[in-house]
Amino acid sequence: MANGDVHTVFKNETWTNTVEGDDGGHATHDTKDDAVAAGRRLAQTNRSEHLIHNQDGVIAERSSYGNDPAHRPG
Repeated sequence: MANGDVHTVFKNETWTNTVEGDDGGHATHDTKDDAVAAGRRLAQTNRSEHLIHNQDGVIAERSSYGNDPAHRPG
């Protein structure tokens, strides 16, 4: 499995998680909440970003799990 960013998206009348750089199939979910929870676990495992999209495709939320930039003072 690729370690790219995880996107929780509404596609083909269902919620799913896609990973950048991975063309493999992913489980579908009946609700956005279920898909978000699964996507969060996947991003935490991959130590990547998790981008949660609204049904219209607009990014509503973004979380980072280990791919943060270096800490700088100021």
